[in-house]
Amino acid sequence: MAAERHVEMTATAGARAAALVREATGLPHAVVRGLFDHGCVRRGGEPCTDAGALLEAGERLEVRYDPARRYREKPSIRSDRAFRLLYEDPYLLVVDKAPGVLTVPNHGEPDTLLGALQGYLGRGRRQAPRLFVVHRLDRETTGVLVFARTAEAAHALKAQFAAHKPERLYLAIVAGTVREDTGTFRSRLATDPALNQRSTTHPDAGKLAVTHYRVTRRLPGATAVEVRLETGRRNQIRVHFAEAGHPVLGDPRYAPERARHPRWKTRRMALHAAVLGFAHPVTGRPLRFEAPLPRELAAFLEAPAAAEPGVAEPGAAEQSAAPRRRARPPRRD
Repeated sequence: MAAERHVEMTATAGARAAALVREATGLPHAVVRGLFDHGCVRRGGEPCTDAGALLEAGERLEVRYDPARRYREKPSIRSDRAFRLLYEDPYLLVVDKAPGVLTVPNHGEPDTLLGALQGYLGRGRRQAPRLFVVHRLDRETTGVLVFARTAEAAHALKAQFAAHKPERLYLAIVAGTVREDTGTFRSRLATDPALNQRSTTHPDAGKLAVTHYRVTRRLPGATAVEVRLETGRRNQIRVHFAEAGHPVLGDPRYAPERARHPRWKTRRMALHAAVLGFAHPVTGRPLRFEAPLPRELAAFLEAPAAAEPGVAEPGAAEQSAAPRRRARPPRRD
């Protein structure tokens, strides 16, 4: 077995990472791109997967690889029906989840985000590498999710989530006119016999859930809000807004009879995990990822009937803030 080769190099201003590695190693283009894809290249001591990265003068790259191994370049299209890849290194996968996809298997359903990602990682291998779930999104919620590729990374990320350290920003369109420009929902969420979440006044039941919101636009019969999670309980945003009389448009579980709008014709919910920020579990470097607004939400907000930000339309449909009994859902997310 050939010994591992270790090459270090210093960049000049404007050099591309792949070009510098190719010059230092003498390897073909395809192999060099494979080195980046397989985590063999480090930039400033941290994994570098971007072969096209533009380097600054004095930046250091190092490459460790086995000359006898074939480093195959991974497919250039890093997305499928279930996800769009936002970031990858030897410890993490960060993706933009599509609507209609479960994060993990439920009652034997085979088409899940976890399965799609294991398929992506397993291309060209006999067995897919293990992947660790850190947090989840509901089936019809889109946006940013992080998965860990090692048990150690998973443990460190889960500790951050347990301490409420990650930045978690959601965009939602809810039914009715939310009158307060900003606000906070604070309650204890418990699970009822139908597996729905609900707020309880019992001090020893459920878990504390805190949701902060800011109105970004008022529309006829609906309101666009930016939501920041202080905690991350299951269905937290959906429950809090439904109990306030403003369910998320398209919600099939919480106040579904009120979660309707004549212009919201899609099956998905109007809920999107737009931003996720956290510290890298190995290097500690701050990371922040954004997922663009899905076309269904963007089209709803850009329609001619949309009001200016923060301004209610005259005669806009209003809904009472008093919570109603939630209907039993047609399916579980």
